[in-house]
Amino acid sequence: MLFVDTHSHLNSEAYQHDCDEVMERSLAGRVWMINIGTDKESSELAVRLASGRKEGVFAAVALHPENVGQEKFDPGFYRNLARSSKKVVAVGETGLDYAFFAPDIVSGSQKRATRPSADAAGLPIEDGHKNLQKEIFKKHIELAVELDKPLIIHCRKAHDDILDILVSCSMLHVSGLRGVAHSFLGNYKQARRYRELGFKIAFNGIITYARDYDKVIMDTPISDILIETDCPYLTPVPYRGERNEPTYVLEVAKKLAEIKGISLEDVARQTTENAREVFGI
Repeated sequence: MLFVDTHSHLNSEAYQHDCDEVMERSLAGRVWMINIGTDKESSELAVRLASGRKEGVFAAVALHPENVGQEKFDPGFYRNLARSSKKVVAVGETGLDYAFFAPDIVSGSQKRATRPSADAAGLPIEDGHKNLQKEIFKKHIELAVELDKPLIIHCRKAHDDILDILVSCSMLHVSGLRGVAHSFLGNYKQARRYRELGFKIAFNGIITYARDYDKVIMDTPISDILIETDCPYLTPVPYRGERNEPTYVLEVAKKLAEIKGISLEDVARQTTENAREVFGI
């Protein structure tokens, strides 16, 4: 069986000492991966990691919403980087993040999301930063359509705004806008709206923690589901508390099979087909 971890961060500091070892272990276990960029440096590293492997390792490039305000978004840089390698299969992760304080699910600590100290337009800092995120998100959408690549969406407490933007952009672009709602934490009605717009729904280790997302999973056809780890974060049970890695996507697949009452082989086959469809891998 082949599994595709559609969202990993082996290009992060968590793997600076053993990245090659983790990748080799994953590939040997029949797990392919897409390493996701969150800024210029991590996007460049994701491309280098993908380019260094004949198969099974891919990349996505973008400026993460938590890094908006820390790095000026340069569409030309990301456009050129995406065109530099056929292994770049998506624009992302991008989106909106309205969580002012975010729990670190691995360690249980609290970390404050990046925010600017002031807003040039004189708006309250929170409103000004939300508007900036929206502006950058729209630019990522334009880039994805221009490059004919899927969009990897990051969302925290912002599904309604993201969906409104996607609907507006879909009307403008008519076709070509597609992708995945990464680490989906919304409700089944929101999941349906994403699917209507041509987006798949991605689940990770969070679904092994509690039964909160069973209804969304049951309502979403397996043909519209992707699996991921978001490693090094969100490590699934029974490894929770350890550093996550792509091989653990198997635990996400097992939980999906259990909830949907289908075989692990069916989950592997269909989610891999879905990944190939979305990312052209």
